[in-house]
Amino acid sequence: MTSRVEHTDVGAYALGLLDEDDRLAFEAHLLRCRSCEVELSELSGVASALTGLGPVETAPPLRERPAEVIDLLRRKQAADRRTRRSTFLIGVAASIALVVGGLTVGAQFGGQSATPPAAHSAQMGPAEQFYAMGTPLPGVGADGVSGGLVLESKGWGTHAALELSGVKGPLECELVAVGKNGERRIMMGWAVPTPGYGVPGSPDPLYMHGAAALTQDEIDRFEVVTTAGRKILTVEV
Repeated sequence: MTSRVEHTDVGAYALGLLDEDDRLAFEAHLLRCRSCEVELSELSGVASALTGLGPVETAPPLRERPAEVIDLLRRKQAADRRTRRSTFLIGVAASIALVVGGLTVGAQFGGQSATPPAAHSAQMGPAEQFYAMGTPLPGVGADGVSGGLVLESKGWGTHAALELSGVKGPLECELVAVGKNGERRIMMGWAVPTPGYGVPGSPDPLYMHGAAALTQDEIDRFEVVTTAGRKILTVEV
C-alpha cells in the first residue's frame, strides 16, 4: 500500500487491515474528516460483532480474525483502489487529448496546414513517394509535355520513378532506357486516358516507376515514347 488517504479506507482501518504508513496517514485524516469519523463509529460496532473483538484499538492480530471477513475487506479495498486508478488514467488520457486537440486547433488558426507531412506522405503512392524523396533529372518534352526522372542504382540494374505532366489521351506510352551501345530496354508501359495527366480538367501529374537491367553507367538517356513511335519526353543522364 501507499500512504495516500482515501475515504474508502474506513472499513480497512476498522478491521486493522491497513499497513503502518496507511494507518498513520488515515488517523491524521480522521482528525479533520467528520464523515469518516461518523462512518468509523458505525463500523466499529459491526467489526466488534463480526469478530467478537473489543474496541478497534485493542483488536487482536490479523491472523486471529475470521478469514472470510478479512478476505472480503481485502478484495473490496483492492477493487476500490483499481477503480480510483482507472479514473486517474482516464483523466490523464482526456488531458492528453485536450492538449493535442489544442495544438491542432492552434496550428489551424496559425495558418499552418491541418494535414501533417506524415499524413500527406501516407496519401502518396509508392512512385510519387520515391520521386518526392529524390533529386529529379529534368526532361525535355514535346507538344507541351514535361516531366523528370529520379534514379536509384541497384545491384541488378537501375530503378526509376517518372513524373509526367501535360500529356493528353487517349494513347499508350512506354519509358525506354537507351544504352550507350544503342540498346533499348522498356522499363514500363501504361495507357493515358482522356483527357490525360497534368492538363486542365485532368487529374494530377502521372507518377510511375519501373526498372531496367542496365546500370546507370551503361545508360545514355531515357525516352518516353508512344506505341506509335512518337517521342514525347527525353531525359539525359
